Formats: sequence, C-alpha cells, structure tokens
Amino acid sequence: MRNFLRNLTLTFGAGCLGGLVNSILLWFLGSREITASLNINMAPALALPWLYPRIVWGGIWGGLLIFPIARNYIFRGLIYSLAPTAVELFVILPMRKEQGIMGLELGDLTPLFVLFLNGVWGFVAGLWMVIVYQKSTAKKRTQKKQEEPL
Repeated sequence: MRNFLRNLTLTFGAGCLGGLVNSILLWFLGSREITASLNINMAPALALPWLYPRIVWGGIWGGLLIFPIARNYIFRGLIYSLAPTAVELFVILPMRKEQGIMGLELGDLTPLFVLFLNGVWGFVAGLWMVIVYQKSTAKKRTQKKQEEPL
C-alpha cells in the first residue's frame, strides 16, 4: 500500500509539472501570436485563475501514469495524453466553451494543436517519472554498495 501511495503522489506531481509546462507553452505561443498565425484563436492571459486548474487537472490526469500500459514512461505519457485530448475536444470545447465539435470554431488546426499541447503534457510527465526513478535507482545502488562488506 505504501508503494502504491508513493507512486500515486509521484504520478500526480509529474502530471502537475506536465500541466505547468503545457500551460506556459500555450501562453507563450499565444502571446507571440504563433497561434494566431496558424488561425487558431487561443491566446490566454497568464493569470493564476487560468493556470491553477490546468495544473491540478494535469496532476489528476497524471494518475493514469500509474497504470502500466507500456514500460517506458515517456511513451506511456504520450499514450495517456490521448485521454485529456479526447475530453478537451469532445466535451470541454464543444459543451463547456461552446466552440463547436473539436473546438473547430477556434480554428481548423485546433484539434492538432490540442493533440500537440497534450502530447507535451504527456512527454513532460513521463520524463519526470524517468528522472525520478533513475535517481531513486541510483540511490538504492549506492546504498547497497555501501552495505556490502569489503
């Protein structure tokens, strides 16, 4: 049980980090009018009321990383990024934000852009898992070597 809780908090943290990077990237691309040049009407202001829910939801989606669909965490993150992409395209944008199915009222490339941004979330979350587990494994090896008799 302890190991499960440790992994769950780790996946939540990885998802939060992915959500932060995803949000900063969206803001950056919008503020530099890169989204506008692609005819995508997404240029949010970098404000805490916009940022906090995105980080928290990133952490909640990060909980998916606990399920071993693939051994490689980065690949796992990319695969699981399809879940928030589907929710964004088929629930949030059309129903909550009234931007049409797949958010097409925001621009024709919106579905690809959402897929890209959530792919960034999955990559960052998976990378964080790899980094943490590599450090954890290296620490265990060092402790084991110190315990071995000379």
